Amino acid sequence: MRIFRTEFGIEYEKYSFGYALYAELEKDDNPQGAYEQGFLPNSADPDLTSRFYMARSVRMPLSDFIPSSENRRIFRKFDGQFSFSYIDRDAIAEEKEFKPMFLEYFERRHGKNIMGEKRLDGILRSILPLRVVRYEKDSRPIGYVLEVVQPTFSHYWYSAYDLALAESSFGMWLLLGAARRAKEEQHAYFYLGTAYGQKGRYKTNLSPLEFWDGTIWNTDETQLRALIENDSEIKS
Repeated sequence: MRIFRTEFGIEYEKYSFGYALYAELEKDDNPQGAYEQGFLPNSADPDLTSRFYMARSVRMPLSDFIPSSENRRIFRKFDGQFSFSYIDRDAIAEEKEFKPMFLEYFERRHGKNIMGEKRLDGILRSILPLRVVRYEKDSRPIGYVLEVVQPTFSHYWYSAYDLALAESSFGMWLLLGAARRAKEEQHAYFYLGTAYGQKGRYKTNLSPLEFWDGTIWNTDETQLRALIENDSEIKS
C-alpha cells in the first residue's frame, strides 16, 4: 500500500499547515490494512478505483455489540416485513432496478450532482470485494445496500431505498440490520464510514463505537459526539 500526502489548508499565523493523507492499494494488497489504519475508499473520482482517504471514520467492535432499547424498537418495527438476498458483484449489472433506484435516491435526498451515473459506475468498478444486499417486499425491490465484505470485517458503504420510506427509520433499520448480519457472520469490525456534523450524528445510535482520531482508534464516544456537535456549530 502506497501512502502519500497532498497540501490542504494553511493558517500561517498559527504555523499550521495541513496535509491530506491518501493511500493507494497495490497489487495483492489486502484492503483490511487500509481500513485498520483509518482509511476509507475514495469514490469521488470514478477513475481512481483503488484510492483511499483518511478521515474521522467510525467502526463497531462487533463482539461487544448489543442492540439498545431504541435499536430493538426499530428492529421490531421492520423485521419480518421484508426479505433480503445477496447479489455478487459480477451479477450487479443484471439487477435492472439497482442503478435507477440509487440515482433517484441520491438526487432527491442529497442533490443532483452527488451520485451521478459515472460515479456509481466507478464505485462498481472498484477493486474492493463488493456485495449488494437486495431488500424486497411482495417480489418488488425496496432497497439496496452496497457493502465491502471480507472474512474479518464489513463496511456499510452506500444504501438507497424507496423514498416512500424516507421518514420512517427504514434507513436506520438497514444500517442496524447490516451490523446484525456482520456479527452473525463473525466479523470482528463493522465500518460505518465518516462521522462529521449533523449528517453523521445518526451513527452514534449504534454502540460501542470507535473513531479514527488521526492516530488511533479512539473509544471515547463522548468525545466523538462533542466533535460531531462542534462540526455542526461551525457549519451553521
